[in-house]
Amino acid sequence: MTLPPNFTLLQVVPELETGGAEQTTIDVANAVVRAGGKALVATRGGRMAARLEADGGRLAQMPVQSKNPLVMLGNAARLVDLIRKENVSLVHARSRAPAFSALWAAQVTGTPFVATYHGIYNAKSKLKRWYNAVMTRGDLVIANSDYTRDHVLEQHDLAPDKIVTIPRGVDLDRFNPALVAPERLDALRAAWGIAADDRRIKILLGGRLTRIKGHLTIIAAAARLKAQGRGDFLIIFAGDDQGRTDYREELQAAIADAGLSAEIKLVGHCDDMPAAFLLCDLAILPTTVPESFGRTAVEPQAMGRPVIASAHGGATETVLDGKTGWLTPPGDVEAWADALALALDAGPGKLAKMGELASNRARQLYSAQAMCSATMAAYERVLEARAHGA
Repeated sequence: MTLPPNFTLLQVVPELETGGAEQTTIDVANAVVRAGGKALVATRGGRMAARLEADGGRLAQMPVQSKNPLVMLGNAARLVDLIRKENVSLVHARSRAPAFSALWAAQVTGTPFVATYHGIYNAKSKLKRWYNAVMTRGDLVIANSDYTRDHVLEQHDLAPDKIVTIPRGVDLDRFNPALVAPERLDALRAAWGIAADDRRIKILLGGRLTRIKGHLTIIAAAARLKAQGRGDFLIIFAGDDQGRTDYREELQAAIADAGLSAEIKLVGHCDDMPAAFLLCDLAILPTTVPESFGRTAVEPQAMGRPVIASAHGGATETVLDGKTGWLTPPGDVEAWADALALALDAGPGKLAKMGELASNRARQLYSAQAMCSATMAAYERVLEARAHGA
């Protein structure tokens, strides 16, 4: 990847706690630094900030997560100062509220502006549609899947050549089964209270504890399986509640009420997701709302694990039904119970074969390197267009 001389990228993202947009921010910053450029990230901060700085990126801490108009104006002024001080070449916004401040600052300073649609923003009013449209007012829009691209074109008056699809990438060095030492698996088993001789099929739902992730669907489906006399499974919910203590308590109560305390574990945030996927035989993504891409459907596939995912959103592009996993109607408890039973009956051998196909496909289509290369090409396209007055 080549960059113009003295290239400086400023990405603007609400926070760097956890999630797909945040991981993509880190990946692109790292790629810019490795290519000889300078990478700045304006953000409230978060647990991933240390990784940004370890990779050579720089943190510009400010309250860009705020939707308060006065704070947003203040952020715009701070970004103007930062752009001028650091001679920023291009501004890349990754969320709507920060995009307002970033767009204003880019316009004041005459700096090219790119925005990525990391999610599906539905609009039930003209005001909300106007709010969402801030992501389309720059030089170029990046969509993280064809599903997202189609949604943006449907919602906004945008020329098709002004939006490009760049699938979210997975760090294939990090998500590489060969690089996960046995000690890491032992550490997770100990932390999660899983016996080394536990032969049950282990199923992982990785993602923050929020209702749209579909945990309650899985609890209900697991209850059906247990009622059928099955005890050959262990389901693990790995994710931070991010302050949603009421929802976590609701899940704990639902598990207890269904008599599933031995079959479902809530293990909290996991820092070692590659080991988590490798420790399990199967991953699930039972989202009740379509996800624009669904990183947690691709990462386990890169680790050689098949996936059962809700049949909507970006997962319909990343999971091949019956080959690298299964697609199941969202929120349909009976269908999810059937899909889980199908996977359990397949056994470790067939699951491993599906996982091998999943890994090969994920490595061909969804590498972080491919995503970063395509993003750099998008930056180059924008800079060339600006240079020629387009």
